[in-house]
Amino acid sequence: MIRRDFLKRVGLVATGVALSDPITKAETAINLSGSAAAAPQQPKSDIHVKIRSPKPQTDKPITVVIIGAGNRGRMYSRYSKTFNDHIKVVGVSDIIESRCNNIADLHNVPQENRFGHFREVFERPKMADAVIIATPDDRHYEPCIKAMELGYHVLLEKPAAPTEKECKDILKVSQDKNRIVAISHVLRYSPYFIAMKSVVDSGAVGELVSIQHMEPIQYAHMAHSYVRGNWRCEKDTTPIILAKSCHDLDIIRWIVGKPCKSISAYGSLHLFKKENMPAGAPPRCTDGCPHESTCPYSAIDIYVKQKRHLGVFDLKDRKDENEIMEKLRTNWYGRCVYQCDNDQPDHYVANMEFEDGVTSSFTMDAFSPWGGRRTRIMGTMGFIEGNGSTFTLWDFKTRTPKTWRMVIDDAEEYKDAGHGGGDYGLVRDFVEAVAFEDPGKLSSSIKDSIESHVMGFAAEKSRKSNHKAEVKA
Repeated sequence: MIRRDFLKRVGLVATGVALSDPITKAETAINLSGSAAAAPQQPKSDIHVKIRSPKPQTDKPITVVIIGAGNRGRMYSRYSKTFNDHIKVVGVSDIIESRCNNIADLHNVPQENRFGHFREVFERPKMADAVIIATPDDRHYEPCIKAMELGYHVLLEKPAAPTEKECKDILKVSQDKNRIVAISHVLRYSPYFIAMKSVVDSGAVGELVSIQHMEPIQYAHMAHSYVRGNWRCEKDTTPIILAKSCHDLDIIRWIVGKPCKSISAYGSLHLFKKENMPAGAPPRCTDGCPHESTCPYSAIDIYVKQKRHLGVFDLKDRKDENEIMEKLRTNWYGRCVYQCDNDQPDHYVANMEFEDGVTSSFTMDAFSPWGGRRTRIMGTMGFIEGNGSTFTLWDFKTRTPKTWRMVIDDAEEYKDAGHGGGDYGLVRDFVEAVAFEDPGKLSSSIKDSIESHVMGFAAEKSRKSNHKAEVKA
């Protein structure tokens, strides 16, 4: 590939295209350093939906064992530290000893309750009310089934399992054993989506007709997680529609409130493959690549200069650029994005039909300067448009827009809660469900959660066959 073609592909040749979406206008004002320009003052909220505190309403704590002490395990651990009168970590498992000890030390877990492989946990008699499974995608199924068989309730990271059969097996065992299983579809536990669904359910948009929903992954996140990182290969994890976007299928299904009948999907790996490699690029960004200074996917730029996504490196000092560079010389994350073993699509479109003719379109794209979600909801009497933190309702009769906005970080109890507060909302409801032995405390039943997974598997069948696929939950 010649240099100009390469620069054009990665977006460094000016195109003169302007974005005019009024809700995302502030987010598109991004300079070349990656920082956002000053945004206009945000509107005050004039849609009022009661949002619960993340603190559980329970009289005594439940006990949990955390299986998987990576990023998600650390988040659940943080919740437990904040609300330790309601949930206590009594065991930790991770094959990386330092990760296991980091969480175990935080919660004063005794040495005998610190485990390596998750199978070691289940060699012991039942030692807690529940397990939290935050292992990699392809290691969800076995510990989940074993935990339910031994009497544990389960909080299970999404996606539930790599195959449709295994997902349905988890549903069946949970029903047969009468276990509470919460899938971490955290978006539906976030104040933003709770408020959006409440407005739809109130009838403010009239009869729901259609939903447009977009998940922009953000270009550096795509390169980190789905080109270089743990989720780069479908066969080793799950298809990207599940690994990244089962949240979104769940949100769409939740707002529609009716079963999905069929789905048609399209998408492919467009950019991150060897034929698009610029001339002279070495296997690693650290090997003196002549394009490093102009490539937006440069590992040196993303990890050393911007210091993004450093949680996977287990660094002694996140500010030590020499330590980061040494990691990049040897691990996955230093590789050229055009010379990895990835196969996940970098753009994806799915169209869905639900009962009673309700339709939805979903788009997932790697090529955006920001992440989050964008949603448009069309009803017979009104319209909603949201950008992941703020949404506006237009009433066709009054022609008066109303806005919902909540700054999660301003609420002290939600401080450090990820996914717009949804992480803490999920754990709160799980704690209450286990404490009261009532799965109805969860926003999403295991049956509903597995149904949205089945939608994802149907999308993959459609994408690969180029035919519409029926959804058989």
